[in-house]
Amino acid sequence: MVFPHLEKVLVEQVFVERRTLRITARTRDGVGLPCPDCGTVSARLHSRYERHLADAAVGGRPVVIDLTVRRLFCDVLDCPRRTFAEQVEGLTIRYGRYTPLLLDALRTVGLALAGNAGARLLKVLNVGVSRVTLLSLVLALPTPTVSCPRILGVDEFALKRSRRYGTVLVDVEAHRVVDVLDGASGDIFAAWLEAHPGAAVICRDRANSYGDGARRGAPQARQCADRWHLWSNIGSVVERATGRLRPGWLPPDRGPSATAEVLPDKPRARSRSGTGNGTPPSTP
Repeated sequence: MVFPHLEKVLVEQVFVERRTLRITARTRDGVGLPCPDCGTVSARLHSRYERHLADAAVGGRPVVIDLTVRRLFCDVLDCPRRTFAEQVEGLTIRYGRYTPLLLDALRTVGLALAGNAGARLLKVLNVGVSRVTLLSLVLALPTPTVSCPRILGVDEFALKRSRRYGTVLVDVEAHRVVDVLDGASGDIFAAWLEAHPGAAVICRDRANSYGDGARRGAPQARQCADRWHLWSNIGSVVERATGRLRPGWLPPDRGPSATAEVLPDKPRARSRSGTGNGTPPSTP
C-alpha cells in the first residue's frame, strides 16, 4: 500500500539511517527480459550491480532505494549489444537516479515554479534537489506539439518596452498559452495561422495589424474583440466624457474659481532633512 511501485522486486530490508528511509531490494531471478536492440528475450546472467534511487518522501523522511539488478547476456550473434542491464517497469529508467514517481513530481514543480522557488518548496517536502537540477529536468522535456484551438486569443506584450514586442496566443476555452511569437506584426500572425489551421473564432484587440493577419491567415474564422479590451475601451470613453461634463455638474455659485478658493492647499510633506518649505534645517 505504501510502496506499490516495489511490487515487482523483492524487498529485503527497510531501515532509517540519518533521517533517511533506506530500502534494500533486489530483482527476481530467472525472469527473462528483451534485449533493447534486437528484442530477443534472455535470462542468462552476466553479473549484478547495485543502483541507488531517490524516491518520494514518506512520513516526512527522504527515501533512497538500494536496488540490486542483473546484467544479462544477449545470445543473438548478429546483435551489436553483448550485455544489457535490466530495467524494472515503474521503478527504474535508463541512467536515472530518480524513480518515475519522484521524477514526475520534480518536473511538475519545475514547470510551475522554475529553479529557486521550486528548490525551496521541495526542501519543505524533504526532497533535496538543487535549482540547477530542476531546470535541467525542465529543459530535457520534449517540446509539446502546437495545435490551433477552436477559439484563439491573440495579444501583444512587451519584451522590452517601446523597443521589442512579442505575440502571445491563448486557448480561450482551456485558459492556457498555446504559443509565443517573436514580433507583433500581422505578417507573423498570418504565417502562424497558415501553418496551424483550425481556428473558428479569433479574439483580439482593435488594432488593425492582427485583424489583417487574421483575414489573411484564417479567412474562415470570425473575429471579435475580447472582453478585457472592451471594458478598457468603455472605461476610457466614460472617463473622457465625465471629464468634459464635470464643470456643468457644479452649482452656479460654485464655479472652478470658487472651488479653488474654498479648498485649502494641502501642506507639503516635511522632509527628513529639511523644514518642509524647501529650506535646509538651521544649524544650532
